[in-house]
Amino acid sequence: MNIQLQDILKFESPYLTNNGLDDLKKESLNSLKSLGFPTTKHEEWKYTNVASILNKNYNIQPESKNNNEAIKHLFFDDATANRLVFVNGKFNESLSQIITSKELLTVKPLSVALKENNDLVLQYLGKQVQYNQDAFSALNTCDVTEGVFIHVPNNKVVEEAIYVYYISDCVAESVFYQPRNLFIVGKSAQVKIVEVTRSLGTQTSFVNLVSEVSVGGNSNVNYYKIQDNSGDNFHIETTEFHQTKDSVATCLTLTVGGAITRNNLNYRLDDENCENHMNGLYLVGKNMHVDNHTVVDHLKPHSVSNELYKGVLGGNGKGVFNGKIFVREDAQKTQAYQSNKNILLSDNASMNTKPQLEIWADDVKCSHGATSGQLDDTALFYLRARGIGMDKAKALLTRAFANDVLQSVSIDSLRLQLESLVEQKLEQL
Repeated sequence: MNIQLQDILKFESPYLTNNGLDDLKKESLNSLKSLGFPTTKHEEWKYTNVASILNKNYNIQPESKNNNEAIKHLFFDDATANRLVFVNGKFNESLSQIITSKELLTVKPLSVALKENNDLVLQYLGKQVQYNQDAFSALNTCDVTEGVFIHVPNNKVVEEAIYVYYISDCVAESVFYQPRNLFIVGKSAQVKIVEVTRSLGTQTSFVNLVSEVSVGGNSNVNYYKIQDNSGDNFHIETTEFHQTKDSVATCLTLTVGGAITRNNLNYRLDDENCENHMNGLYLVGKNMHVDNHTVVDHLKPHSVSNELYKGVLGGNGKGVFNGKIFVREDAQKTQAYQSNKNILLSDNASMNTKPQLEIWADDVKCSHGATSGQLDDTALFYLRARGIGMDKAKALLTRAFANDVLQSVSIDSLRLQLESLVEQKLEQL
């Protein structure tokens, strides 16, 4: 099926399946029609023009033309981990593997969970995402069909990481699909999730991904996103975290490819003693555009949030960072820190950054800041004075600047592979 996204606004009703989501789909389609797709006149999209995304023709979830061997080359070394693979939005069972005991972990395609775990899915799906305020979240919600369902029961620790691959096969035709992830982590549980989006071919793809993450009391969740698409690919992703008492959630977003990438990362710290860490690294070259929007909403006392986003921009690359921290009246003793740092490697690269704090409590420790500039002249002089050439000195400083963010990755093998990937991408800026 070939479609332009603008045509969806003309639809009379979503595709209904009698799986308990029909009302949600109808409501979200109505929200989409009411909102319309954003333009640069919308404050939240002021620096990101989605017209080029909306005006393309896409094939909805076409069959892949590549064999499994070609797709395997896009995997990280994760032989001892769980792996779910989706190609053009469709589950590829032959490339997937689940090695963790079912007593510790339930992980399956969302389409299967809607049949086998319907009551649990309906309890959480659509409860966090604000589809009545965001057009692309509404677009995803009115077409919930496939994605990943993860449930970690109370008091369970999953040692093996869970890798989720969304592969776009753009060799023969354009691609459009909308994954929906639902991650439910029980009380005193632990899990590590790695989400990888990559593409094959030179045709256009658009992936509109929404994830809802429920973090139970005293639990620990590590969520790593690696976005490494080829040139003419579009990626919009919204992730909603909901944390309860004494929980810890860490999220890393690494963007190293794609034409336009927009990440919306939202946290609700809805109980006491919550802790979250938000880390981001974006390498923006040629004509790439990367936009990171984050929100941390402190609702209750004694919670901590730490946010560090770094960007390296070259060529005609454009970056956007908009970070908001809300500290509500009841959230006394909150500690919230936010930092955005950028290095511009060319005169044509640009960065728009806007850190924000809104505080209604009076007993808090909060700070925010942003910097954009060239490599440090003093550090360059130090290296050159020791016989290191200019190009190598710049490469060393840039690599150190970028790899600082990757230290938050607790999976050693993945961290080493990401450091290698970042070094490779930096050489292309």
